[in-house]
Amino acid sequence: MMNILITICARGGSKGVPGKNIKEIAGKPLIEYTFDTALLFANKYNCDIILSTDSEDIKIVGRKNNIFCEYERPPESATDTAGKMIAIKHAKAFMESKFVKKYDYVLDLDVTSPLRTVDDLDLALKMLDNDSEAINIFSVSRAAKNPYFNMVEKNENGYYSLVKQFSDNPFVLSRQVAPEVFEMNASFYFYKKSFFDENLESALSEKSMVYVMNHTCFDIDEPIDFDFMEFLIGAGKIQL
Repeated sequence: MMNILITICARGGSKGVPGKNIKEIAGKPLIEYTFDTALLFANKYNCDIILSTDSEDIKIVGRKNNIFCEYERPPESATDTAGKMIAIKHAKAFMESKFVKKYDYVLDLDVTSPLRTVDDLDLALKMLDNDSEAINIFSVSRAAKNPYFNMVEKNENGYYSLVKQFSDNPFVLSRQVAPEVFEMNASFYFYKKSFFDENLESALSEKSMVYVMNHTCFDIDEPIDFDFMEFLIGAGKIQL
């Protein structure tokens, strides 16, 4: 039996959309969509769940959904400039101390990218568990733009060229022949114990895997994103 900890990190402050994590979408707070998935996965794998937040309002929603809310997120990990990994590590250490156990895996679910399924999580966990060398896996979507074909950046001389080029062939004439690239959609991340043993600071490691989502998944960050997702739910285009 694997020991799995699910972390849900949700700061109270949001400059783009005030109260974003508990703003209602299609009749319930945004964070509840993540709670729903977390509880389903936890019931299947007997996981522990911890809510990492600095907001009492978010904790109220967590308690209503039977989420463990005794933990207080440290102020230094709840600023605009603090990386998420420090919050995950601190929450993991708290739970391991409280329940006197070590976790084989940590699953981090992002509140603002909720369009993942339990099937997605099942398949990603199996992929990671079956690769003895890999130390983490994260969700991605196929990129709309390709740095080998139609993405440019400014050069030192002030002019522009492709973001990525092959040394032997600097021009890719069609997207179809360019290497496939992916966007990190921030929906979920699985980490093995070895990831934390190495004290890594970023999900992008030398032994990272990706799980490609073949369905809609986008990060909710602006007010219009709420409207878009609410429309998709109301039109029956996505199921949550």
